[in-house]
Amino acid sequence: MHPGAQAGGGEGYYVNTASVPAGDTREDAPLTLLCVDDETNILNALRRLLRPHGYRVLTAPSGAEGLEVIAATTVDLVLSDMRMPHMDGAQFLEQVKARSPDTARILLTGYADLASTVSAINKAEIYRYISKPWEDAVVLGVVRDALERKRLGREKARLERLTAQQNEALRTLNETLEEKVHARTAELADALASLEAVHDKLKKSFVTSVKVFSNLIELREGATSGHSRRVADLARRIALRLGLGGEDLQDVTLAGLLHGIGELGLPETILRKRLNALDPDERAAVMKHPLKAQWALMALEQLHGAATLIRNYRERYDGMGYPDRLSGLDIPMGSRILAVAHDYETALEGVLTGTAVSRVQARALLIDASEKHYDPAVVDALVAVLDVAGVVPVMERALEPDALEPGMVLTRDLVAADGTLLVSRDHPLSASLIEQIRRYDNRADSRIRVYVRVRGADGR
Repeated sequence: MHPGAQAGGGEGYYVNTASVPAGDTREDAPLTLLCVDDETNILNALRRLLRPHGYRVLTAPSGAEGLEVIAATTVDLVLSDMRMPHMDGAQFLEQVKARSPDTARILLTGYADLASTVSAINKAEIYRYISKPWEDAVVLGVVRDALERKRLGREKARLERLTAQQNEALRTLNETLEEKVHARTAELADALASLEAVHDKLKKSFVTSVKVFSNLIELREGATSGHSRRVADLARRIALRLGLGGEDLQDVTLAGLLHGIGELGLPETILRKRLNALDPDERAAVMKHPLKAQWALMALEQLHGAATLIRNYRERYDGMGYPDRLSGLDIPMGSRILAVAHDYETALEGVLTGTAVSRVQARALLIDASEKHYDPAVVDALVAVLDVAGVVPVMERALEPDALEPGMVLTRDLVAADGTLLVSRDHPLSASLIEQIRRYDNRADSRIRVYVRVRGADGR
């Protein structure tokens, strides 16, 4: 226990404010304590007690000089004696509170100073009071607790300021959020519109490419003009029957439209011969046409799937086809469908057998070749498609161009005398298209007749 009132000491203390060092503003700077007492030995004792714990200790022998120190430097904690001349500890600490409210305040007092201590508590709002004589551990504990409380208060104030700043920022954000959302939505809408425009342009470019290829094939087909479109239509119906959809269905349809592109360089004499009637050189040329078609179409990424189907549509189910000698289920499903649709249409045209046959005969030919030339499941799907198509026969009537009306639908391909396809089957007639047909009819050597669907005959 420190006696707290013994004479002696000899260590100096700050009384001249000009000599008081300014407070260190670094975050790791030692905390500054000010001890005020009119007894030198008390000040020396407090300095010896507090300095070893890393505190920066200042001293003053009176309240007035203590206030000068408070005015000259930043003080974190004041530890003041109660009994001092001219200005007691309660009055001094009240002044400290007024001038430096953030400074922690502790009072050293004797038991006889109870009334003054109560006044200090009420007016100076001291943190704690310590009775004299004191226990060193008690002084150190109270000082440490007071500084920690001060630190927590500062941290609380910092967090409150930060919260206020964040709340203000959030308020500002909320005020402008709707405007920002509208602006961002407009940007996204513009971006989507640009993407849709690019997509539409690419789609139109792709469709145009397919039409160009298909028209070239139609010109080459001559008397069988419309063959590619009929194959594509039948292949599509078979594919639907077998449950194909999405890209697979699209690839089958495109392959039907473009499967003949590899034959464009072949002579007409070769195209009209049956495969087993060709000489070795002619046969070799014909067997290359699926590969040529694939090479021609691979430049367009959207046609890669269709190109693969065309490459293998001349394979046979028993493995005796070309160009890769695939068999059975190793042949792509789309290629197996295209083979059936193609050969059915060529049988009707007379190319497959050398003589045009009826639909019943063409179907019988494919059934007979099932498991040898064709996938039996695909042939069964063909038969089902043909049976469904025959349930409601298409009722039609032949009209001269002058009798045509907008909205009528063709039941047959409209073909010129030289075999050129003018308008495809199932195409609805518009006023402008009818006018073009009439102008062509007026220039032709012989009048043309247009077959159209009888309204209501198909149940629609």
